[in-house]
Amino acid sequence: MSKTIIITGTSSGIGFVLAEYFGKKGHKVYGLSRKHTESQYFRSIPTDVTDNNAVQQAIAEVLKTETKIDVLINNAGMGMVGAVEDSTKEDILKLFNLNLVGAVQMMSAVLPKMREHQFGQIINVSSIGSEMGLPFRGFYSASKSALDKVTEAMRYEVYPWNIHVCSLHLGDIKTNIAENRMRTKVSDPYKTIFDKVYSLMNSHVGDGTEPLVVAEYINSLLNKNKWKAHYYFGKFGQKIGVPLKWILPQGTYENLMKKYNKLD
Repeated sequence: MSKTIIITGTSSGIGFVLAEYFGKKGHKVYGLSRKHTESQYFRSIPTDVTDNNAVQQAIAEVLKTETKIDVLINNAGMGMVGAVEDSTKEDILKLFNLNLVGAVQMMSAVLPKMREHQFGQIINVSSIGSEMGLPFRGFYSASKSALDKVTEAMRYEVYPWNIHVCSLHLGDIKTNIAENRMRTKVSDPYKTIFDKVYSLMNSHVGDGTEPLVVAEYINSLLNKNKWKAHYYFGKFGQKIGVPLKWILPQGTYENLMKKYNKLD
């Protein structure tokens, strides 16, 4: 059955692959991103998701031709690297405005139509890194963790209308995310260690999972009748970090993370 699917952050990377994947499957797909994107498989609506007026206008545009909105995939987001000490208030607010506020504004815009039809599926794209404070990515971890907690709260609030919400925690995916990360100024005390971690970080992305595999996994989620609050998708070495954090003593876990990030 064809669904009406809205995906944010579709100008490149995972978002573009998702939009084309579901469009090829016969779904009515609308891609919202700041840049217009040419594709025969989905309709692009230029939208800055941090601008609530723009979000409302985009949803109104969708509803000119659609009677329902079945799925929202909140994929738009941004990475940020740098030491906590060096991060400015402006950097932090910019990151949270996109990764958290933008996602909330999108959900608020589609929920009335989902309630009207007594059905909806919302996937908030998070990160395995939201479950732990990653070195030199502290605020990225924090922004995604905040989105996770909002997702958990919303599951209680919208379940009476058969609306399902989940966080999809992704590991490293092979995309151009390194080109689009916000990078704060790195002060001298951190420079040597940061350069080592940053190089490793980029190599992990280069060896990451193909976006098409993510699309296939999301398709399997959309076919489920019931959702868990959290799904973890990525290579074993990254996914295993989540249960280990739950069961290991903090000091032991930190030592493992230091080794993984070559900080020891």
